[in-house]
Amino acid sequence: MAAEPETPVAASAAEPAVPSLVDRYFTRWYKADVKGKPCEDHCILQHSNRKQVDFKKHGPFLKVYKLQGAQILTELAPLCKIYCSDGEEYTISSCVRGRLMEVNENILHKPSILQEKPSTEGYIAVVLPKFEESKSITEGLLTQKQYEEVVVKRINATTATS
Repeated sequence: MAAEPETPVAASAAEPAVPSLVDRYFTRWYKADVKGKPCEDHCILQHSNRKQVDFKKHGPFLKVYKLQGAQILTELAPLCKIYCSDGEEYTISSCVRGRLMEVNENILHKPSILQEKPSTEGYIAVVLPKFEESKSITEGLLTQKQYEEVVVKRINATTATS
């Protein structure tokens, strides 16, 4: 008995997806409930050369604090304030200690990229920790799997109280 040829859909489903640039070169770390505020979470991307990129998905209005390049930041240093159309405001903290290398000014001109492309063009800043501190910085952060568990617990807690 001859097997039927694969359909284009079946063939493309069998091929592994090519990982994105972010997936190939960055490790995702998470800080949940920043400054004790429930559900205010940040994602920090750590480049394989240990450069940090910090961003958060919210919008659409943004105010970037006037920080100068190479300024030293603490974990709680504010990077920007995001004003949402529903009236919510979010102060985005560095979450990592290091030197501010770059602020993404593109988000000032097109704040929607915070939501549309948060893992690429929608980043907020690049923070460079001291090389010798780069491993210790991640000690207080969650891995992607740990963060997913936090989100599932939140969802379960919300549905249990509903």
